[in-house]
Amino acid sequence: MSNPLELRGVQRIYRTGAGALPVLRGVDLTLAAGEIVALVAPSGAGKSTLLHLAGLLEKPDAGSVVVEGREAGALSDAERTAIRRDTIGFVYQFHHLLAEFSALENVVLPQMIAGVPRRVAAERARSLLDAFGLAARLAHLPGKLSGGEQQRVAIARALANRPRVLLADEPTGNLDVATAGVVFDELLAIVRGQGVAALIATHNPDLAARMDRRVTLRDGAVVAG
Repeated sequence: MSNPLELRGVQRIYRTGAGALPVLRGVDLTLAAGEIVALVAPSGAGKSTLLHLAGLLEKPDAGSVVVEGREAGALSDAERTAIRRDTIGFVYQFHHLLAEFSALENVVLPQMIAGVPRRVAAERARSLLDAFGLAARLAHLPGKLSGGEQQRVAIARALANRPRVLLADEPTGNLDVATAGVVFDELLAIVRGQGVAALIATHNPDLAARMDRRVTLRDGAVVAG
């Protein structure tokens, strides 16, 4: 069985007025099912670029991104979109919830876009939100939720379509220390329980130490942290 995510010799170069700016110079990284990997690197080292490439939001200038055994470079735009929708979950530092929809609806909508019937999607959403301690907040709009509650909804939304890969960019970076720890506990429990391959960028050494392994970016390549 193939690994959920493999990056092979991935390079990314940005073109600027001052010339070429190499950000990633040959990244090799494999995530196994159920493995949670911390990505710890200084600001500007290319963490977000790496996550965007892994999530098929950008295309590498060289190398390949393989998701569930499928080399993304050989896929059409429609196929890449389908993989992002069905196989990859994203969590960002800021929740990016839809302000006009309730917590429940924010988790239901991505499932319905994927073709899941509303009743089934609502059941899945309730189960996830309950697991994150939000059973009493289902009908609340994001503006009526605390920062920690909003981020819990965002994580539930990322997991709604049962992704095989979870990519998170500083998912607790906007939370206080106590709330970050609670939210991270919940995230770890669900990710490990569902066998998701997770790559989580964080500046928090305590959170990184609780993951299966730690990697960093050095001179545009991934090395052991």
